[in-house]
This record gives sequence, structure tokens and C-alpha cells, in this order.
Amino acid sequence: MAKEEILGPQKLGPLTPLVGEWEGNVGIDLSYHNKDDVTTKTSYFEKAWFKPIPIQENGQQTMEGLAYKDTAWRHGEEGMDPFHDEIGFLLWDKKHEQVLRTVVFGRGIAIQAGATAKARDKVIHFKAMPGDPSYGILQNKYLMERAQLMSFTSVFKFNADGTFTHSSDIVMKLAALGGKEMHHTDVNTLHLVKRYHPGAEFQK
Repeated sequence: MAKEEILGPQKLGPLTPLVGEWEGNVGIDLSYHNKDDVTTKTSYFEKAWFKPIPIQENGQQTMEGLAYKDTAWRHGEEGMDPFHDEIGFLLWDKKHEQVLRTVVFGRGIAIQAGATAKARDKVIHFKAMPGDPSYGILQNKYLMERAQLMSFTSVFKFNADGTFTHSSDIVMKLAALGGKEMHHTDVNTLHLVKRYHPGAEFQK
């Protein structure tokens, strides 16, 4: 007989399983490497944490959410500077069944991506497009000239074994490739390494 799944009221909606600290060692990054002038895959190790934040209110809109940080190192470079670092917020608008991913990358890129999801969904599909007034993309002037982002899609998947898989696909127009578009993709599966009570950060 399958074990009964017992769930609470899901104040964080589909974001509920994320609370805690995570690690993943099976990451694959496909990207263009300027120094070597080559597009290739790179394996990587990743650490992330997701911490609940106070309720957010915009007039009649109410959202629960998480602050998060994600850092990744190429295999063989774990003791060096990370090749990827991002901070952001994940917000759940229960009434409108919207999940917002507001993220800033350490390269002068800011993205607000949106998804439609119900409280107990196990898969969340995020999307952002340049120029969209709600779910859009901003980047610094140099990147606009050399590596313009054309679209951003990302998927969060909560697996039956308790792991968490995230994937992303960023379409960019690269000057180094003669203005051709390429897909910069990432995928990794993380496992929970530390649990903590959702209110622990506010009890100190």
C-alpha cells in the first residue's frame, strides 16, 4: 500500500517543498565560452537555500513567498570562484494562481518570470520575454550589444523521491556567432541537506 501523503494548508502553495537548503552534483550547463570561442557542456556542483519571507501585500493583492540564493561551481573548480550566482524571490499569489520568480544574476541581468500554478502542482513552468510589462527581462548595455537575451523559460519539478529538479533555457543572440541565436541551457537535480522551521528566521 502506498504511503499516505499528508499535507498542511500549503500557505506557500506549490513553493512549499522548497523551504530549506539544497545541494546538487549532477548539473549540466550548455553555453558559449568566450575565451575558448566554443559552445560546450560543463558539469557543475550547486548549492541553494530558500527562506520564507513576511507576507507581501499590494493593495488587494496578497502573496506568500521565499527569498533564495543559488550558487554553482564547475567540477574541478569547487575551491575557486563560482561561475554562476543569483539571488531572488519566489512569490505565490493564491487568488490568481500565479507564481513569480524575481531574480538578479551577478552579470547585470534582472528577470521577472511568471507561471500559472495551483497550490499542489508538482511542476511549475516560468516564462519571461523582453518588453513584457509584467514578466520581462532587463540586461546591461554591453550584454544588449553582445549577448541579447531573447527569451527565458524555466521549469521547477518536485520529484516523488523528495529531490528537486530545475531546468532553464535562455535564448540569446550572440555577436560572437555573427548574431545567430543559441540556447543556453541548464539542468540539475538537488537534494535537501537541511530543514528548518519556516518561522525560525524571525524568532531570533
